[in-house]
Amino acid sequence: MINKLKVLISEYKGIRLELLMMIGVSFIIGLICMMFVGNITNRVANAYASSFFTLSAFVIAFIFSFHLLTQRKIKYIITIAEGLTYISKGNLHYRFQILRKDELGKVAMSINAMTEQLERQLQKEREIEKSKMELITGVSHDLRTPLTSIIGYLDLLRNKSFQDQKEYERFIDNTYKKSMQLKKQIDDLFEYTRLTSHDVQLNLQKVDVRNLLEQILFEMEPLFAENELSICKDIEAKPLYTCIDSEKFVRVIENMLMNALKYSIKPGNIKVSLTTDERFFSISFSNKGIPITKEQVDCLFERFYKVDESRSNQSTETGTGLGLSIAKSIVEQHNGKIELVHDSGDFSFIVTIPLLHQN
Repeated sequence: MINKLKVLISEYKGIRLELLMMIGVSFIIGLICMMFVGNITNRVANAYASSFFTLSAFVIAFIFSFHLLTQRKIKYIITIAEGLTYISKGNLHYRFQILRKDELGKVAMSINAMTEQLERQLQKEREIEKSKMELITGVSHDLRTPLTSIIGYLDLLRNKSFQDQKEYERFIDNTYKKSMQLKKQIDDLFEYTRLTSHDVQLNLQKVDVRNLLEQILFEMEPLFAENELSICKDIEAKPLYTCIDSEKFVRVIENMLMNALKYSIKPGNIKVSLTTDERFFSISFSNKGIPITKEQVDCLFERFYKVDESRSNQSTETGTGLGLSIAKSIVEQHNGKIELVHDSGDFSFIVTIPLLHQN
């Protein structure tokens, strides 16, 4: 009966009322024991001795019953204290069983929530640290290759290890190309670092997206022609005005085109389409390439990720693996999305951006 009363109080009342009830029950038990002992001692002892025994019986019964009634509560407090010791030593997997619904139960729930938050924060810090190491490793690897080539060509030029003027010019040309490759990689790293910071601000301006896309395609046509690729356009003739950060959006288009150039089967075609409705505009970049697995598709937009270089037909230089990641960051900053539709070597990257208009 007493246990049921404790459970009822624990579920619906606070710990203060529970303690008061325990004191009251202990007091009643003490009075009962005092009366029982008093009836016995009155028969066999004088009044002074009887008073001493009855008072002692009351105190002992009160203390003993109060100890029994509070034993579970004290045990739970000790459990919380021991658990906090485990947690303080770094055991963030430790969790309390929620056996009560009073203040002690709330304390246990709060500690569990705090521990979960600390565990998530620690995991996040580990991921950040791992990400930093991957960044350093990726940067070191990507920058070392062109830099080694530059040093090699410069050493040949310094020692005049060339046979004729034609070979001299070839060394100069290769050094220049490797230097530009190194510059592009550094620019990509700088751009990615800037885009992933939390204080990036878009410079939104009213832009004709159709005209911007046409201009970029016109400028890149010679490069595609050199790589035996032709651009097929499906773009409406009428202007399409919206508010975007034109400088950043140019980077998106260029990165998508360079990705298509690198991984297209050559000779071949790259189709660029621009469509719109009342709320969004979409630009798709379609090409044929060597099929990739679903796991590779899922990783394409991760930083420093590079699929098998054999897919590029060795026609272009190795990049940083940041192009698609940078494009995704810029698109998401415009509240848009970028997705890949892939079917047996037919690739379509689709960039979708909400239409915004300034008054």
